[in-house]
Amino acid sequence: MAGMISRSSNRPVPGGGNRGPLPPQPFGGGGGGGGRGDGDGVHGFRQQLQRYRLGLMFTIASIVMLFISFTTLFVARRGAGKFDPLTGAFQSDWAPVMLPVKILLINTAILLASCILVEVARRAARIESILVPMSTIPGVRPIRQTSPWWVWATTLTGIGFLFGQFRAWHQMHLDGAFLNSSPASTFVFLLTGAHALHLTAGLLVLLYAALATGPRRSLERRCITLDVTAWYWHFMAVMWVYVLLVLKLMD
Repeated sequence: MAGMISRSSNRPVPGGGNRGPLPPQPFGGGGGGGGRGDGDGVHGFRQQLQRYRLGLMFTIASIVMLFISFTTLFVARRGAGKFDPLTGAFQSDWAPVMLPVKILLINTAILLASCILVEVARRAARIESILVPMSTIPGVRPIRQTSPWWVWATTLTGIGFLFGQFRAWHQMHLDGAFLNSSPASTFVFLLTGAHALHLTAGLLVLLYAALATGPRRSLERRCITLDVTAWYWHFMAVMWVYVLLVLKLMD
């Protein structure tokens, strides 16, 4: 019995004198997910990420249906007109709108550049959520967090895109095209305005991700937020190209 007690007392105790403290687990490992009920460690992080991505899919589906509805109305209205009893011909009242093509192309380049920036931010946040908690271990060099800077860069380019949209609308006003001046101009402002509104929502989420710094829980939140927002941002770039193709049909 004494021999058994002696052997059991020599077993190493985690975090005791036989070895150093255990390193922190990435993604808030230990303690049942920080008391949030979201699982433990990487498993809990993946569950949260999957839930947010599922919500993103529903959001994208609703936006796609909205723009498809706008496009259907646009095609139907473009082909509408009235019958002229004098000539016996069908006359269309659709008048094409002169678009500020140069401004729209510059806006497209700005939006594509912001997609690159937000993708860099997403990948940096994923790495930081793993490595930054490890820097609390004595002797480990602190990890510099760069994802907020990439988020701010994306935000600035997004604001630049919206500013370019206002410039395009202003140029259309100078050319005599207003929201209710003609059916064609109505659809131009409707499509570009709806896209700008949804992009503004993505900007607000980006600002939230940039300000969520500090504790490990904030690192997890930033990682999930940037992952979902980055895919949403890429989707908005695709939708912008789609809007440009629809506007091209007005010629």
